[in-house]
Amino acid sequence: MKNITAMGLVVLALLQSSCSEDFLNQTDPTRVNVDLFYQNEAQAKQALNGVYGQLQTLTNTAYLFGEFQTDNTTIDLNPSDRGGAGGWEAFEFSTVNSGNGEIANLWNGYYAALYNANLTLEKLATADIPDGPKKEIEGQLKFLRAYMYFNLVQYFGDVIIVTSTLAVPEPAFDLVRSPQAEVWALIEKDLNEAIALLPEKYAAAGDKGRATKGAALSLLGKSHLTNKKYAEAITALKQVTALGYALNANYADNFDPAPAKKNGVESIFEVQYQGDNDLGEQSSFEYVFAPRVSKGAVTGFAAGGNGGRNAPTNDMIAAYEKGDLRKDISLKTSFTLDGKVYPIPYVSKYNYPHTIVQRTNTNWPVLRYADVLLMLAEAINEQSGPTAEALDYLNQVRKRAGLAASKVTGKTDFRAAVLKERRLELAFENQRWFDLKRTQTPAQWAAFMNAHGAAERAKPTIDRGNVPFNSTDYVFTENEYFLPIPAPQILINAKLTQNPGY
Repeated sequence: MKNITAMGLVVLALLQSSCSEDFLNQTDPTRVNVDLFYQNEAQAKQALNGVYGQLQTLTNTAYLFGEFQTDNTTIDLNPSDRGGAGGWEAFEFSTVNSGNGEIANLWNGYYAALYNANLTLEKLATADIPDGPKKEIEGQLKFLRAYMYFNLVQYFGDVIIVTSTLAVPEPAFDLVRSPQAEVWALIEKDLNEAIALLPEKYAAAGDKGRATKGAALSLLGKSHLTNKKYAEAITALKQVTALGYALNANYADNFDPAPAKKNGVESIFEVQYQGDNDLGEQSSFEYVFAPRVSKGAVTGFAAGGNGGRNAPTNDMIAAYEKGDLRKDISLKTSFTLDGKVYPIPYVSKYNYPHTIVQRTNTNWPVLRYADVLLMLAEAINEQSGPTAEALDYLNQVRKRAGLAASKVTGKTDFRAAVLKERRLELAFENQRWFDLKRTQTPAQWAAFMNAHGAAERAKPTIDRGNVPFNSTDYVFTENEYFLPIPAPQILINAKLTQNPGY
């Protein structure tokens, strides 16, 4: 049974190709014997595209971790269907345990993608490929591996480091979790190597959306910022400002999937999706986030069903300053159906016209230039206080939002101002949980979230239809600063340890 489980995960990991844009629409390499594949540039790119494709699966439910576990969003709860109570709802109400299926899917999905990245890197070394394309492929794979570990280490803390594949399953049962410091060291190493290998831009239009030098530098800067290495963060992020990125004049253009706007001047890295076809590469966030009973009032299609998930909280709605142009783009506070207004808020940032139900074209932003500017403001403030330079970075973002320039002074107040600006600028982009964890200790985070939970219990953002709260709902403890290691993984490998408190 143990061997079957391990080999099942390895089989699952073997090259799944399902990502969007021209450079991702390739023949499925899983249909070719692995020993006969990876022989040339075309095959290596197909394998690389398979790794990009797996980002879609990882991103489809990332809001559970990045937004649900924060003060940003809540649930449009279905009183007649409590099927999600033990799964995705647990992330909103702080009732996650090690048996949660979403946790198991998260862990398995990341390690399946890591297997593919490692396998392709190994095969790339002996493939008959010119030096230039080989370096670009290697750089992309190392960026992707670093990105996956950047998320894993913040989700789980200590995690298993794998940088090579196994010929047989038995050694997998001796793998143990590596300390966070070692994981961060691997992330930095991969990103520094990627920076040296990746181009600033790709010449071919079909390569738009691939990882670039700017993406690797931005993620390196964010990694340094997370680890409070402020000087290093500033060095990396300032290099990004010289690469030609800029803020879109219109905030909405960051999310518009029209060909002229997708992957635009502000985009540094996005998870690619392609809808309006039968290729299976579509996104559907518009439906997942639409109010449960809105039918076609929000999506334009009455069929397909709506999730009612990731709804903006009362606190989030109130956080916007008067005149903030981002608010009406990012969220709506009601919808109208059959002439009746329903005061149910929902995320509207990813809502754009599409031709086939549940098959939207919208990408998911991972790194934007606005994020870089706000990280620079944060890093400079932490190192030197709120200098004029730090204030300028903050105010570039505020100006685009239609807001007056901030004149905040004092390190503590500036820190709070940047965190608030990040909350609004990057709303519903799965940044909030990591931002809160980066700027708060576990005890501070638990206290912060308990205060939010108390407010939601006292006055729920969305009517619960007489479904009472459980005594454990919105009770946050310090151990929840990290997710639990999935129980099935500990059953498979007795050498794995569980995070405290689970």
